[in-house]
Amino acid sequence: MSEIRRKGKAAKEASYLLNMATTDEKNEALQLVADQLLEEQEHLLAENKKDIVEGRNNGIEAAVLDRILLTNDRIEAMAEGVRLLIDLKDPIGETLEEIEKENGLHIVRKRVPIGVIAMIYEARPNVTIDAASLALKTGNAVVLRGSSSAKYSNLALWRVIQRGLEKSSLPVDAVQLIEDTSRETAKELFTLNEYLDVLIPRGGAKLIQTVIRESTVPVIETGAGNCHVFIDESADPQMAINVVINAKTHRPSVCNAIETVIVDKNWLQQYGEKLIESLREKNVQLLGDETVRQLDSSIAEVERDDWSSEFLDLTLRIKTVENMQQALEHIQEYSTKHSEGILTQNDEHAEQFLNSVDAAAVYLNASTRFTDGFEFGYGAEIGISTQKLHARGPMGLEALTSSKFVITGTGQIR
Repeated sequence: MSEIRRKGKAAKEASYLLNMATTDEKNEALQLVADQLLEEQEHLLAENKKDIVEGRNNGIEAAVLDRILLTNDRIEAMAEGVRLLIDLKDPIGETLEEIEKENGLHIVRKRVPIGVIAMIYEARPNVTIDAASLALKTGNAVVLRGSSSAKYSNLALWRVIQRGLEKSSLPVDAVQLIEDTSRETAKELFTLNEYLDVLIPRGGAKLIQTVIRESTVPVIETGAGNCHVFIDESADPQMAINVVINAKTHRPSVCNAIETVIVDKNWLQQYGEKLIESLREKNVQLLGDETVRQLDSSIAEVERDDWSSEFLDLTLRIKTVENMQQALEHIQEYSTKHSEGILTQNDEHAEQFLNSVDAAAVYLNASTRFTDGFEFGYGAEIGISTQKLHARGPMGLEALTSSKFVITGTGQIR
């Protein structure tokens, strides 16, 4: 039996035991995992260093290395994220609907675990902890398949989780890691319908589209983040500059960082030079259309088909529009439906933008960097869904549940 099938089978069997776990038992396991993370910080940093050294030797880009990198602060943040889940309400068993029929049948629809969740993800080792902790809190087993670029880190984190679970009453097999990171194992995972209930890809557009195209297991699509901010003619200049800088530079390697600023032509004429200067002070590499380049000829020209790229680094496009309608049309064409924002003092424009833009999160006068499970109060997140069925936006605990109808009778027949 292959590693994929063996671990998928083990996770399926563990899911039946997790179905019966109490909230206290799940919370105890999460606390033990958080404690284990802090206890083994030095070991985790040493294993992560292997990935970083190997990545540099293989020519991996700095933005990707930043996503792989673990620090004491990041490990402590992971542990804190696990602890935050303990304080959140357990959704399992929650009554969603209750019906009393005239014939005496009592019908209750309640939240239940999905069962076995598979995660395939790139670079970020924190996903190992986020996915495992969210799954455990919601009574789901999880099969994790990270990328080769973070293989040492993911393996070390999985071992930490296992050692934490060994001290708990939950089954150790509830969290599985596929150690073979070859393409063949990924393809096998795509068709493991016998054991998996859902597959969630988290990474670049190429990975996500491959999973959607090839998987026979149901997929929750988490999207790449070609995010935009539109600076309307009425936007407060200093607020607009502050928001753009934060949305681009706070952490450029993540999916909720913006890749394009769309600017009303009149605003650009008044404040464009200050915007460009402020971005350059933050070492942002700028690309622009012809109107933008008239302000600064050193700005590189945007290639015709380059409005759809997700840079994930300190590169930013600037697009000029005559009015908001043109901005909306640009977003409609190039958005990945992740996070989109408008900066304006015009209430009518604000309402039109927020209502018409098709994205998981839309912003008025705020940075797109807030599209995050922690910021939305969900604790850790398993991903940001850009689809419209089952879940959309940051996926916290409720997104990892299904429902079932429980019908109680006294011998009724139809």
